[in-house]
Amino acid sequence: MCIVRFSLPSHAIRPERWFTLVVVLFALLNQAEADERPNILFIYTDDHSHRTVGCYDESYEFVRTPNIDRLASDGVRFRYAYMGTWCMPSRATMLTGHYQHAVKSMRMEGDYPGSEYDPEQCPFWPKVFRANGYQTAQIGKWHTGTDTGFGRDWDYQIVWNRPRHPKNAGNYYKDQLIEFQGGDARNVTGYSTDNYTRWAVEYLQGKGREPDKPWYLWLCYGAVHGPFTPADRHLDEYANVSVPVPQDIFPPRAGKPAYMQEIESWYRGEDGLPHLKGRRRATGENSPGQGIHGSSLDHWIRQYHQGVLALDEAVGKLIATLKETGQYDNTLIVFTSDQGFAWGQHGFRAKVAPYDANIRSPLILSMPKRFPRGKVCTTPAGGVDIAPTFFDLAGIDLPWKMHGRSLVPQLEKPEDSWRRNLLMTFTGRHYGTDTDTIPTDTSVLRRVGGVSWYASLHDGRFKYIRTFEENEIEELYDLQTDPEELNNLASNDDHAAHLHTMRGQTIAELRRTDAGFVDALPKVRP
Repeated sequence: MCIVRFSLPSHAIRPERWFTLVVVLFALLNQAEADERPNILFIYTDDHSHRTVGCYDESYEFVRTPNIDRLASDGVRFRYAYMGTWCMPSRATMLTGHYQHAVKSMRMEGDYPGSEYDPEQCPFWPKVFRANGYQTAQIGKWHTGTDTGFGRDWDYQIVWNRPRHPKNAGNYYKDQLIEFQGGDARNVTGYSTDNYTRWAVEYLQGKGREPDKPWYLWLCYGAVHGPFTPADRHLDEYANVSVPVPQDIFPPRAGKPAYMQEIESWYRGEDGLPHLKGRRRATGENSPGQGIHGSSLDHWIRQYHQGVLALDEAVGKLIATLKETGQYDNTLIVFTSDQGFAWGQHGFRAKVAPYDANIRSPLILSMPKRFPRGKVCTTPAGGVDIAPTFFDLAGIDLPWKMHGRSLVPQLEKPEDSWRRNLLMTFTGRHYGTDTDTIPTDTSVLRRVGGVSWYASLHDGRFKYIRTFEENEIEELYDLQTDPEELNNLASNDDHAAHLHTMRGQTIAELRRTDAGFVDALPKVRP
């Protein structure tokens, strides 16, 4: 709070002007308070598993991410984080606070990744921040309709608009068509991770930024999405990497639904190692089996992790810039990804599926001046929680019903036991009312990555999964004793009561979050 003290003789101001003076003073006070609201730097990577970040227990021993790890040591790391199931719906959730099944008017049309939406039916919340005194900025990948919202949702924007330029949509790391401040796209050379970082640093240093306003910057990297291309300077890193082969990389997979028996992204090579098959990716793009270093699981793991190194360098540069410009103390830094990515687990080289290996993301929030340092929160967090958290910190009322909740209580007391059921849903390429009727054609249900539509619920220890196919098995995993999700407890009599409870809780969450299909779910196998 800004305190203003003044002393004037009683005759100095005529009575009719006192009211005007009071109004002006209150406006100044409100402006002073607005200036003290936190900046928000939201770093958002792509297809980025929590296993690639050194501070996560699941990371390989060779992983080096000193800057992201330092961010965690200066903030709160969420052990279980699920931002979305794949690129486009995850971003739709970030912009609306809604699960995919409630994002109105969003649709995919034209050549992939063509997509559209009606901003009247599907408003994006950054415009509310603009109306409340924030300057909003977005840099990097855009994957949510051809309309990027410049001038409506964003004051400052430098974006690679994939839906508008489908033929350029595979250029994740070089020769990107970039739109600056809503203008026509122009080709930009150079390594995309470095380009986005440079533009973000320039913004933090003041380019295009209004110095008297708090700001929100959504920095969307394309890394480490396929083709998983590292920067040239990192091509020799992580030599001689060798990782354990996931137990269920090849079928059959006991206790998994029917579609899971058809997931076969790997084959056993003459050297006895798993090698990647050439195929079409979950998003419909071509995917060669041969990588920069080779086609084995070890080769791909090495290449994937090399791509993370530039992201880690970026985090270091961004934090250094905040400190150099005197903005660090008043900036919330958030680091996460649109979803995780499986490498061999359950036979995948993909996202989408309901298992932690596929969709679990890193999530770190840091603002040492306000929140504890070096803490780990075991309460599951979701993408639907991000917008409510930002609104809470900014002191702005939510403009509409959102499906998540603010994480501020967890940030303030991360070690407390917070009870919470976290819902996740996957409805393929369908959004909003287009999900009200669940398809019966499995070719539609499994169109994205061969994975069927589903809903899952995480209660902090157990995960329940319901596949949207008639007479299909349910899944229940104890993530404490079975983090790889290999032992389905749904048919175990000892867990029958808990299965029944979580089934009901899932339906309740679907109803709370406006799922039109909730009363027409396919029957489960007895």
